[in-house]
Amino acid sequence: MPSSPSSQARTGREAAPRRRPGALRRTGEWCARHFVTVLVLWVAALAGLQVLQHAYGGDYSDDFSLPGTQSQDGLDVLKAHAPQAGGYSAQVVLHDADKPLTSVSDQVATAVADLQKLPDVLSAQSPLPSSGSTPPPPPDPNTGPLSTDQKTAYITVRFSVQPSTLDPSYLDGVDKAVQPLRSAGVEVEYGGPLGELARPEPSDRTSEAIGFGVAIVVLLIGFGSLLAAVLPLVTALVCALCGLALLGLLAAAATFATVSPTLATMIGIGVGIDYALFLVTRHRQNLVDGQDPVTAAGNAAATSGHAVLLSGCTVIIALSGLWVSGIGFIGKLGLAAAVTVVTAVIGALTLVPAILGLIGRHIDRVHVRKPVAETVPATENAEAGGWHRYAQRVERRPWWFLAGGVVLVAVLSFPVFFIQLGHIGDGADPKSFTDRRAFDLMSSAFGPGSNGPLTLVIDQSKVPSSDRSALADQAQKALTNVPDAAVITPLTATSDGDVLTATAYSVAAPQDGRTTSLTNRLTDDVLPQAVSGTAADTYVTGTTAAQVDFLDIVSSRLPLIIAVVVALAFLVILAVFRGLLVAVKAAVLNVLSIAASYGVVVAVFQWGWGGPALGVSGKVPIESYVPMMMFAIVFGLSMDYEIFLLSRIHEAWLRTGDARASVAHALEITARVITCAALIMVSVFAAFVISDNIVVKMLGLGLAASVLIDATVVRLLLVPAVMTLLGRAAWWIPRPLDRILPHLDAEGGAQPSGKPPAQVTEDTLGGRNASAP
Repeated sequence: MPSSPSSQARTGREAAPRRRPGALRRTGEWCARHFVTVLVLWVAALAGLQVLQHAYGGDYSDDFSLPGTQSQDGLDVLKAHAPQAGGYSAQVVLHDADKPLTSVSDQVATAVADLQKLPDVLSAQSPLPSSGSTPPPPPDPNTGPLSTDQKTAYITVRFSVQPSTLDPSYLDGVDKAVQPLRSAGVEVEYGGPLGELARPEPSDRTSEAIGFGVAIVVLLIGFGSLLAAVLPLVTALVCALCGLALLGLLAAAATFATVSPTLATMIGIGVGIDYALFLVTRHRQNLVDGQDPVTAAGNAAATSGHAVLLSGCTVIIALSGLWVSGIGFIGKLGLAAAVTVVTAVIGALTLVPAILGLIGRHIDRVHVRKPVAETVPATENAEAGGWHRYAQRVERRPWWFLAGGVVLVAVLSFPVFFIQLGHIGDGADPKSFTDRRAFDLMSSAFGPGSNGPLTLVIDQSKVPSSDRSALADQAQKALTNVPDAAVITPLTATSDGDVLTATAYSVAAPQDGRTTSLTNRLTDDVLPQAVSGTAADTYVTGTTAAQVDFLDIVSSRLPLIIAVVVALAFLVILAVFRGLLVAVKAAVLNVLSIAASYGVVVAVFQWGWGGPALGVSGKVPIESYVPMMMFAIVFGLSMDYEIFLLSRIHEAWLRTGDARASVAHALEITARVITCAALIMVSVFAAFVISDNIVVKMLGLGLAASVLIDATVVRLLLVPAVMTLLGRAAWWIPRPLDRILPHLDAEGGAQPSGKPPAQVTEDTLGGRNASAP
């Protein structure tokens, strides 16, 4: 008697032709069988990379330029016509609460002379009037360099290179130069990029320890087995260390930002634990199903390992999208993170199976409670678990779950409409930092704008000598009463007479929106009008102006990066799962989850809701490149859970042809591992909020919030609800598109020869081919 369609669906795996073992399966089995060889190779690679990194690795610095921007062009003009006035400036701030600084004029003169002798110093300008001369009246308001009460002053030091990129040992010479002042009881602080050089070297050890500690607890509670809990942590650490060593070697050939190793550590450990966890969970379920350890490891590599490979490729694709910004600084941040993602994927596919082969069937021998692998779907003879009942509720009331998820995402996303991009100034740093103390002294004595002066440059080399006097008068009038400017100094000519310069001070701190408005107003309106009718060129340069140019570039290119990353991820999902609406759903929901994480960051840092608790002084703008970095990283990481969940839905759909039941089945067996993986990644990212670096705090909180939102609201509410509502239509794909796209299998099992997976096309959607092969 012929079997029924339902029984055929239930026994689809046994009836299917024998599948050819794929490369991942063969690799997994080989590593599990030859675990000694694999482990020795990994230990040798780790030791060798560490030795090479210590011997030849480079340093990290924030030395980057923006060629083609008006601030960089203005700096080049200054270097050509007034080398002593060009370069990169920093302040050495002096303060004495008991006596005027004029009483230590000899020590000030000695310090200035010694600073002038240091390598890479173009000039050092004393804040005190020369001996015997009458000091000029201070400007109104007083912007320095000597305060009205003569108790605060600053020495302006100009460097030929960015001071923050110098070796920390350079500070020994600076300290020696100002020692006479400190011996006289004067407080000496370093401001600007020199102060950044003096910051304590960041250490991520505490953050890493917290993340690992939470991960162990989560894994023990979630799965019970001690070895199964420790294994993902060990492999993630080994892979992250290898990746960081490779990054150090790359830093010897190219300049990477100082935040690069921290970012690489965050991403590398997070995905490393997740990827290993996915394989270990599948391997343990294979053991429960009666497979031997080598076969179980190979099957885990062929199934979950293939999902890991696709997830890793998606993360790397998303990070590669940062190069679309056209800014090497940002593109290299993506490259730094991608390095540890690559090592995490390689480790998951080779090191994890090797350790699984070494452990054999003893993986659950040491446990704190009854070990569990995947949640086995309930049958007629088995009691339904909590996740099974939850999956049934989603299946029965998808509209309610969809509405609840949308409301939560909308509430969390609301602050993003008020986002203010900018640069985080020294005023947000801890008071233990010398640049923060210098910032406070400058703000108190000379106003907040003194921390970010704008250098105005008028290049009149193309203007006839007879017309230059009139040009100077015209420009000086245009620079009077400029909104948001506390004061603009009179224009002065360089020694060759070809360039006019002035300094503008904002009424607000460098990171304030009013300073950004002033910079753009001077660049776009005031200075061009000041030289109208002449051949002169105008520029606004300096550190603050370069930051505004950077902000403008990032803001203009962020939409392009979003479009490129979403499009590439859309194509990957479409090629893997052969469902047009599945790919659209993945792109849309991931964008919504990222918007929600943006909202959390804006509320905490920009609105100040909890910022002080994280060690942030006051309200700060969102660092200009943080949204761009968050989008690429979060979009890539969110695809981990997307592919892991969709691969199980797709597997059940191909086996049964029942779209709604496939969603509930996949949700039930993946909810535990997705929840545990998300909690681990959240703990890893959230642990970095204790960093002294505000940008690292921002990225840590933003990534933690995004993963939490993605794994709960999106994966447990929105995705199951949408997939249930779409039903069989989710897997529809136009025939022409199906023929063009490459065939990628999310779970890695090779299809029977000549028989690709059935897809819902125009014909099958109409009911002529409802079931899978």
